[in-house]
Amino acid sequence: MQRAKRDTKPSATARMPGNGARILVVDDEEGMRELLSIMLVNDGYQAEAADSVVEAERLLRRGRFDLVITDLRMGNEATAGMAILEKVRELDGGVPTIMITAYGSVDTAIEAMKKGAIDYIQKPFKNEEMRVVVKKALEHKKLKDENARLRAEQLRMGRIEEIVGNSQAIEEVRKLIKRIAGLSSTVLIKGESGTGKELVARAIHRLSPRCERAFVAINCAGIPEPLLESELFGHKKGAFTGAIADKKGLFEAAHRGTLLLDEVGDMPPALQMKLLRVLDQQLIRPVGTSQHLEVDVRLISASNKNLEEEVKHGRFREDLFYRLNVIPITLPSLQQRREDIPLLVNHFVAKYADSLGKKVTSVSPEAMSLLDRFKWPGNVRQLENTLERAAALCNGPTIEPEDLPRNIVEYCPEFHEEVLPILPQKGVDLERKTEALEKSLIAQALVKTQYSQKKAAELLNLPVRSLRYRLKKYGMSPSGQKEESVVEEN
Repeated sequence: MQRAKRDTKPSATARMPGNGARILVVDDEEGMRELLSIMLVNDGYQAEAADSVVEAERLLRRGRFDLVITDLRMGNEATAGMAILEKVRELDGGVPTIMITAYGSVDTAIEAMKKGAIDYIQKPFKNEEMRVVVKKALEHKKLKDENARLRAEQLRMGRIEEIVGNSQAIEEVRKLIKRIAGLSSTVLIKGESGTGKELVARAIHRLSPRCERAFVAINCAGIPEPLLESELFGHKKGAFTGAIADKKGLFEAAHRGTLLLDEVGDMPPALQMKLLRVLDQQLIRPVGTSQHLEVDVRLISASNKNLEEEVKHGRFREDLFYRLNVIPITLPSLQQRREDIPLLVNHFVAKYADSLGKKVTSVSPEAMSLLDRFKWPGNVRQLENTLERAAALCNGPTIEPEDLPRNIVEYCPEFHEEVLPILPQKGVDLERKTEALEKSLIAQALVKTQYSQKKAAELLNLPVRSLRYRLKKYGMSPSGQKEESVVEEN
């Protein structure tokens, strides 16, 4: 293999200070590695060198590079450079790669470009020629990074508003997300099932510097321990029965991105210890191998369990809890943010009208009253599922009580302290709340009596005349849009 002629004196270009970009040089020939490294350092860049695919992968996992320069052939491996391209694309697809070789051909160049190489240069080359190619590749990366930054900024603007609500509790959650998104600290999201823990985790990821990398989520509840370990850390072929091929784990898939461990309180004790070790060392070991892989992952955990209580009862490791609970976020239940229900209702109606191709545009006052009074033990998820069903069943532009599930229509809480609405810190419109309660009970009475005003009045302990007055006052249909089938009763 011919060796490029070494510069003994830095050229005028070499004496110009570089931009400090980190460049990885991969070549099995020591002289070529040394030549390129000296030239790049003289030009003001930071250079690191690797003599094999394995060493290059180790360095790529350890830190970010702005450019990779790799030989095509190394030792007996005629396509080692192609393997480097694959590793670069797998670990950090935004890094440009320059392929160099003494065995070049048009076909090889085309193949290298298809696999992601930004340029192709043949040995022997002039140092000035390499400088031009390096400068061009870094300028291309700078432009690409700037475009990605602008796209990410546009993506961030307003995306946090996917967390719908105007209540003080939800506004505090939004503020906290904005404050912590740029950090690398672990986050523990607490809250009942259906409160939107994954939605918050995704918002943190989208607002973070890792937003261009992967967001990976797994629910730890109900997955057997051997399978969960394999899912998290990967496995080698033959590691256990059914392991017919190597498998990449979710930690590796989330490298330089974000990993959400949902329902982390259900993680088996043995895996809790292994997770603690990963957090401390940033290393994972796939099942069936003694080799460790470096990973750079922002870990977010979520749980509907009280992990402090789990620690007290010995079901969750105390040291792991403290590692996960660096930044806690507690999500309010829907019962604690009832003033957000109308906003959420309108949001989900618009969402599912669009996805289902339905011309649903609104919710009737009667239906809204029923939705507003329901306790929602399943929180926002249950409300969303209810509105998806209602939008699917609705035959007109407006969702009516008959489009709602029976348990919601017939729900009528007893008036005792446990179910009375909670007074928000910013106060409440008492007349509006009282009116909503009255409308809800009237709507339920009409549904229960198949829109018989006489029977509905009896259920409400009202004269029929008083019921009709209220129907007119609130603009409520006395027959649920079925007036032609209702017989007037005196």
